[in-house]
Amino acid sequence: MDGLQPSPEGKPHGRRQAAPPARPARRSPHPFPPTAAAAAAARARLLPPSRPGATRPSCRRTPAPSPPPGRRPRRQAPPPRARPFPEGRPFPGQRGGGGGGGMERSEAYGFSAAMSGAFLLSCLLFAAINRRQRGPYMDEAFHVPQAQAYCHGRFLQWDPMITTLPGLYLASVGVVKPAAWLFGWTGSVVCSVGMLRFINLLFSAGNFYLLYLLLLKIHLKNKAVSAFQRILSTLTLAVFPTLYFFTFLYYTDPGSVFFTLFAYLMCLYSNHKTSALLGFCGFMFRQTNIVWTVFCAGNVVAGKLNEAWKTELQKKKDEKISSKKGSFSDLIRILQFLIKYFISPKNLVTLTALTWPYIILVTVFFVFVFINGGIVVGDRSSHEACLHFPQLFYFLSFTVFFSFPHLLTPAKIRKFLLSLRKHPVQYSLIAVISLFLIWKYTYVHKYLLADNRHYTFYVWRKVFQRHELVKYVLVPVYIFAGWSFADTLKSKSIFWILIYFVCLLAVTVPQKLLEFRYFILPFLIYRLNIPFPSLYRQLLELAFYIVVNAVTFYFFLNRTFQWPNSDEIQRFMW
Repeated sequence: MDGLQPSPEGKPHGRRQAAPPARPARRSPHPFPPTAAAAAAARARLLPPSRPGATRPSCRRTPAPSPPPGRRPRRQAPPPRARPFPEGRPFPGQRGGGGGGGMERSEAYGFSAAMSGAFLLSCLLFAAINRRQRGPYMDEAFHVPQAQAYCHGRFLQWDPMITTLPGLYLASVGVVKPAAWLFGWTGSVVCSVGMLRFINLLFSAGNFYLLYLLLLKIHLKNKAVSAFQRILSTLTLAVFPTLYFFTFLYYTDPGSVFFTLFAYLMCLYSNHKTSALLGFCGFMFRQTNIVWTVFCAGNVVAGKLNEAWKTELQKKKDEKISSKKGSFSDLIRILQFLIKYFISPKNLVTLTALTWPYIILVTVFFVFVFINGGIVVGDRSSHEACLHFPQLFYFLSFTVFFSFPHLLTPAKIRKFLLSLRKHPVQYSLIAVISLFLIWKYTYVHKYLLADNRHYTFYVWRKVFQRHELVKYVLVPVYIFAGWSFADTLKSKSIFWILIYFVCLLAVTVPQKLLEFRYFILPFLIYRLNIPFPSLYRQLLELAFYIVVNAVTFYFFLNRTFQWPNSDEIQRFMW
């Protein structure tokens, strides 16, 4: 203790003395070395005395007086401590992917601007279409009178040519009637063609918001995705040509997509009762939407299967920690695991407890099919179910066409050729099966050959009817489309992919009519779940959709024609 002077008690002082003689240093109230004494003094300034009668140096604060006898002393609050920001969130105002205060604000402004701008442009286009086509067109000839009958309270009136349930008409009455009462509308304005079409414009705005929330939820862990990319992808999917076109006509598609996406979002947030209720609303718009209720239940099951599979791999001390695709032996192991999992009563009880709202809704669907004598209401002669397996090939081609910035790239083509070289036997077997399915299960609906207002008429006439062998020559294109489609989903678990493909088959294969509208929902769910592409590809995809929409609306508005035995103006459409 060099340089320290002993105190009368034989303890060193807390100050270093320069040289003798020195005046006696003030006695330290704490018998600690200087550093410890300073720390103790700092604690004493913040905390109350630990025992009655304890004193503090005069240079410090006077302690609070002791409470009267019989009363508990008031405990002083500890000093506030600095809290770290939540993980993944930057400081307010700091730029970052997690979304701190400043980032959240800027993203909210950007999203609001994109949604408002898209809705404004849609309103302008809506006005132009309604000026050119004031009366009902195509299927509107059935939907509009039925909705107007509901508006006048005639709920028992039904057009036998309508094949869907009355969800669209009930939703329209639920929106138009309160609006008419609120704004004082009377006469022909209420439930007019334009008013009914505007319902779908509102659904379109809701779809914009739901697409954004779904992208945010599905890709929550991907911190590399910027707010601009999320908004850009939302805008791109919102103007997806096949869906966007029917925003301006009184069709079931926008409402059907709205309730199905809403149900999917609630499922991802584990709000399964609300999801099932919204799934019922989607079912009321189109009966085939029950498949996406099964998909929501499958999401829950796939999550539990994924957890159990990871536990199984950990028990076996396997290096793989996720259920990704692998070799044929891995698939056999997964199949054995599924059999073992589903024969366990405990697992079945757990899954039933999680998915019971969906089970109730699917049960209601089967009761409806039994009572109705089929899934279709009204005209069943034109909507007969069949095993139309080439519909899957048409959907894959449709997806490659509208997602070519993601699926049709030089890198993917090289990767596919490499896979083809490594596994020639498997691809040969797939080709043989595809040829057989095309040969035995190709159906041509009478509407496809007779209605020249739809683009599918010209696709079939210019491509498939050019020669009898064309449908077989396209098999390599289908195989590449299927491989590229599956390759973009490799970030998902094998159980999720299995559920999605089962639902994809269920929603496409039974359809006899080749109709691009039937591909909207499976395409959107696929597109929502693939990884975010580069910004360049996103911009290319958006530009492509804008061009397709511009051409579509130009043909619809300006390239009209008439049939020889009819005076009505005919227009091209999806």
